[in-house]
Amino acid sequence: MAKGMILAAGQGTRVRPLTNDLPKAMVPIMGKPVMEYLIEHLARYGVVEIMVNVAFHHDRIEQYFGDGHRWGVQIGYSYEGVRDHGDILPKPMGSAGGMRRIQDFSGFFDDTTIVLCGDALIDLDIGAALQEHRDKGAIASVVTLDVPLSEVESYGVVVATPDGMIQSFQEKPSPADAKSTLASTGIYIFEPAVLDRIAPGKVVDIGSQLFPQLVAEKLPFYAQSRSFNWIDIGRVSDYWSVLQRVLRGEVAQMNMPGREVRPGVWVGLNTSIAWDDVKIQGPVYIGSSVRIEPGVRIIGPAWIGHGSTLRSGSMITRSVLFEYTRIAAGMRFDEMIVSPQYCVDRHGATLYQGDDNAQLRWGDARG
Repeated sequence: MAKGMILAAGQGTRVRPLTNDLPKAMVPIMGKPVMEYLIEHLARYGVVEIMVNVAFHHDRIEQYFGDGHRWGVQIGYSYEGVRDHGDILPKPMGSAGGMRRIQDFSGFFDDTTIVLCGDALIDLDIGAALQEHRDKGAIASVVTLDVPLSEVESYGVVVATPDGMIQSFQEKPSPADAKSTLASTGIYIFEPAVLDRIAPGKVVDIGSQLFPQLVAEKLPFYAQSRSFNWIDIGRVSDYWSVLQRVLRGEVAQMNMPGREVRPGVWVGLNTSIAWDDVKIQGPVYIGSSVRIEPGVRIIGPAWIGHGSTLRSGSMITRSVLFEYTRIAAGMRFDEMIVSPQYCVDRHGATLYQGDDNAQLRWGDARG
């Protein structure tokens, strides 16, 4: 069929504080890391040999996914780091450099390979994308999505001929300067020969370095324009928006876990909820071992992570609570992402527990 590559070595600086102690690929969506959805999706299409390049907080990824047998796949890891005074420190090689490092180590990429960024949800028809790639005799393909002209400055834009041959790229052009509305989705299909064109042992990026080289060599390098859901979690504001869409049921193959006990209200096991004295307006998911005291109000879409406590009179509106978050009596959170250590509004502004200017009291994280 094909082999798989998931790019997961980045630091995720634009998604802080969510990535303070998590790699970006492990940021949770409905209780599951975003990368788990990618692995499940690859497995659906028979892509069962998957390499993952890792660097920052690599152990979190490796401990969670292991060898991949739970998903019916095989997962291997390529740690990108350097030795410094006895310590091994993360040092990402770039998206292309990381793939060349794997190839030099074992020759793993001996077949058509689909490359995915580890921080986006997709429902792409991978079979159709691979078929088009092969039908065109492409050495490399970029899966693109047609976006409104007003949004091109958020993306890398691909300029191609009518039959899809790529001519050039524009990085976040203004609408007035844009030569195309085809946005690169960070989904690529490579033949092994592409790897030979990446300089060994160097930091090399796919989009800004490898692709212009393929264009310059006039190789069979194509854009595919497809219609599918592509949900990028590039910034905290994106993350909040994604969760709202998922909770509203707008994303295929992402169903609410737990049991639906009232219309639009799902719960996990072992919850303690004062049902007669709370107001919950779905869609809302309440995880296992959550305590909700009398007088609490929750307006969805909302996700209450397992082990959390909402004290009497508190109110949660269109927000996400990570696991083991305590909300003090009478506190209100509106369109926020809340954890035991910090809370972030939908625009990315962050307050940390204990900040002098934070008029917020979570209580003890696990009390």
